Amino acid sequence: MYFSMIRLRRDIAPRDMAAMTKGDGYQIHKLVWNLFADHPDRKRDFIYRHEPVNGWPTFYTVSQREPQDASGMWEVTPKEYRPNLRTGQRLGFTLCANPIRSKRDENKRQHRHDVIMEAKLDIKKRDEDINMPDIVQEQGAHWLLDRAASHGFSMSPEGIRADGYRQHRIFKGKGNQLITFSTVDFNGILTVIDPAVFVDKCLFDGIGPAKGFGCGLMLVRRV
Repeated sequence: MYFSMIRLRRDIAPRDMAAMTKGDGYQIHKLVWNLFADHPDRKRDFIYRHEPVNGWPTFYTVSQREPQDASGMWEVTPKEYRPNLRTGQRLGFTLCANPIRSKRDENKRQHRHDVIMEAKLDIKKRDEDINMPDIVQEQGAHWLLDRAASHGFSMSPEGIRADGYRQHRIFKGKGNQLITFSTVDFNGILTVIDPAVFVDKCLFDGIGPAKGFGCGLMLVRRV
């Protein structure tokens, strides 16, 4: 696996970058895809995170192959990614994820529900005061805790900060297909309980859905 930092070249004018993306989140997604699209039938084998550094477009990717920049737009810095972790090790983390739960209706059809909006609507139905920061913190933390063990780590609720809830609307392709999803920013401290599972399922594969739109990549550091 490879971990890469990908930055827009400094000699690319901001107005040129704006013209490339057209203010469209899907166009940004396509710019990242182009670094890995070596043939038309290629399936996604990477996850990524968009995190501007000093306001400059920057992406972090974890991928099975090194990204290749045929456009000359990017400074690409790949390195082999072989995390060497041990049981009980504590790590600081940051994560942008799409917090949803899947439920089946009376016809056994599966639907995805935004856990933040679901909690907000439930509070509204009870005619109680709505405090969005509290809802995001409580529901976001519960969502991440529910996935911790299956991804090889543990954490305490006090070790999680969840905020920055955003709803995204992206129009895809020539038909302008509307895609909607939400994101929450997480950071805190976790403990590795199964290094192999943590590396494969969390660091390499990511957490939650919407990975094709920049969700799920967890960045970690030793503490």
